[in-house]
Amino acid sequence: MIRDLLLGARFAVTGGRPGWARTVLTALGVGFGVTLLLVAASVPSILEGRDTRHQARDLTSSESGAPRSDRSFLYADASTLFHDRPVRGLLLRPDGAHAPAPPGVAALPGPGRMVVSPALDRLLASPEGALLKERLPYGITGRIGDAGLVGPSELVYYAHRAALTDATADGRGAGFGHNVGVDRPSSAFLLLLIVVACVVLLLPVLVFVATAARFGGEQRDRRLAALRLVGADIAMTRRIAAGEALAGALLGLLVGTGLFALARRFAGRVTVWDVNAFPADVVPVPALAALVAVVVPLCAVVVTLAALRAVVIEPLGVARHTASRPRRVWWRLLLVAAGLALLPVGGPVALAETTWEMAPVAGGALLVLTGVTTLLPWLIETVVRRLRGGPVPWQLAVRRLQLGSGTAARAVGGIVVAAAGAIALQMLFGAIQSDFMRPTNMDSARAQLSMRLDRGQPDAPREVVRELSAARGVTGVAATLEASVRRPGPPRAGEDFAPTTSLTVADCPSLRELGRLPSCRDGDVFIARSHGGDGPDDAYLARTARPGAPVDLRDEGEPPLLWRVPADARTVEGRPDPMGWTAFGILATPAAIDAGRLGAPALTAWARLDPAVPDAEEHARNAAARISPTMRVDTVRNMERDERFTNVGRGVFAAATLTMALVAVSLLVSMVEQLRDRRRLLSTLVAFGTRRSTLAWSVLWQTAVPVALGMVLAVAGGLGLGALLLALIGKRVADWWVFWPVAGVGAGLVAAVTLLSLPPLWRLMRPDGLRTE
Repeated sequence: MIRDLLLGARFAVTGGRPGWARTVLTALGVGFGVTLLLVAASVPSILEGRDTRHQARDLTSSESGAPRSDRSFLYADASTLFHDRPVRGLLLRPDGAHAPAPPGVAALPGPGRMVVSPALDRLLASPEGALLKERLPYGITGRIGDAGLVGPSELVYYAHRAALTDATADGRGAGFGHNVGVDRPSSAFLLLLIVVACVVLLLPVLVFVATAARFGGEQRDRRLAALRLVGADIAMTRRIAAGEALAGALLGLLVGTGLFALARRFAGRVTVWDVNAFPADVVPVPALAALVAVVVPLCAVVVTLAALRAVVIEPLGVARHTASRPRRVWWRLLLVAAGLALLPVGGPVALAETTWEMAPVAGGALLVLTGVTTLLPWLIETVVRRLRGGPVPWQLAVRRLQLGSGTAARAVGGIVVAAAGAIALQMLFGAIQSDFMRPTNMDSARAQLSMRLDRGQPDAPREVVRELSAARGVTGVAATLEASVRRPGPPRAGEDFAPTTSLTVADCPSLRELGRLPSCRDGDVFIARSHGGDGPDDAYLARTARPGAPVDLRDEGEPPLLWRVPADARTVEGRPDPMGWTAFGILATPAAIDAGRLGAPALTAWARLDPAVPDAEEHARNAAARISPTMRVDTVRNMERDERFTNVGRGVFAAATLTMALVAVSLLVSMVEQLRDRRRLLSTLVAFGTRRSTLAWSVLWQTAVPVALGMVLAVAGGLGLGALLLALIGKRVADWWVFWPVAGVGAGLVAAVTLLSLPPLWRLMRPDGLRTE
């Protein structure tokens, strides 16, 4: 038996150019599949590496902050956005000479200096980063190493700001890498998406590997017939065929490992859907890599032996059973039915659930997609058997499919699986995305940017209005100072603390963003009710801010500083600000109170932008950074999406992009393999006067017909699977037409594969294809 396997392996690497070409095609086909499987096996390592580095650079958690020492430092978050790309920034000021540096940083930069990530360094040095460079007025003294970055394309900087004080800093730290947060449990909806995505993305790879293992099947059958002629029995020929397939698969494993090692080196340069990784992270999990090394050769052997069951190899030739007997459909439908029977086991789930039995879902989806794929050969054979007439290219293509549609069906099988799964995923995403999006109650029509500074100076609102109004593209600015005030004296009977309310100081245009003012001039004071006088905030307001009553501007425990609400203060209805917070409390103009008497007021501002001005948001962010680098600037959005849903979506579509690329490669390799098997026939047709354009069109139809039938099957299977999965989670189909983009991708693949197969087609139609040795 071992000798027969070795003989088959020898046939795989001998036999001249045809033998080598067949083996190379098989190795390439299997190699591409192995590469993607190894990438999938590396996903846990990639996620673990990103999470480990993210935790390593987090500040040491402490509720009270670190004590001041030679190793402590003040810090303040200075993160920002640039063209919707997050830029993570941290301002530092060491208290002593031995303050620790963040991971990936050799030493803290000097005053007015910063260290940056390589991606940020490149961006700042490019013309595209000119506006961001203006926002970060620090000299660059070094780069952050890989240990301090989540990914190679991350934009990060650490700057030394000597002006940072206890009043303006977020806190004092003593180290990095001990703040291990508690992960929120994933929603069952997200788990469902991940499980279905894994099935959808990996099954086409297995289909492609199985298809590649059968490349050169016609030449192999003729060679096995020659072996029968010299005395080999049927069992021996099958062992030889298994050895040949095993050799091709093992060579494919080597090719795939080499391609993976090569692709791994360029992992940091590729960003798909905002996801990339360091090459050091792209390491397959050993158990998964071992599984790939076992499954791929085993799959090649099983597929080869299964193919030989339909072939009678005699000393004088090869006969196929399928020529006289149509394909059976019952067992293919049985696979689909078994998958459908498994799927409802999970039962309806709610969004808040975090645990769910995923094995039935994974198994059911796998069986349904496998059943849909196995239906394709039967569908193609059934349809093409009934096709008659038409132009010459059409007749050539149809006749070729009628003689043997198995190769075409195998090549298109990867498209069917990928398309059906993509349609089901799109239906899931479309139906449940509303559950991961919530209205923010913000009003983006009134303002597009919101800014906040926890410790504002008395003249900060005027400075904000001046700076922002001068920024290019800013059409309107509102700014306020807000502090908490309380009723003077100790808590009364039944009270745990003295009632408090807010005191907001701003000019009249800004106050109109917070209350419905009948009229306003400098010196006026208003009392804004938040819920028409019957809300909990209004209850505190009634006991604190009354016309003519004093309020304490200082916190409890500090010496009191009283200010009396004017007796002519008018009561008005509070109005939600652009961020959706309904204002309540005392609204005062600058002439009514000295803002310098407020204790630690917070500065809030809103800016309106001109959409016709390019980079208006970036100019406004630069103006805010000039006021204070620690000012938080947020985009006003009417809807907010759960970040976990966004991350899952990015990961799924990044993997889907790789899968579709693999499908395109598989189609091309399969087409070249089919053309090689028919080169004698193509040369004969050209010798008899058939035009090359006729043969080119026939190649197009030979690809288009199976793809068209496969897309019909994929649409039906994908819509059915998606609808059933939605029924499991109690959702209705949001859009039945999600298959159109997938169908467009299928048509594009047909066009691309046909164009790329034309050069080898011209070469195979030369007269020397008639040569016989």
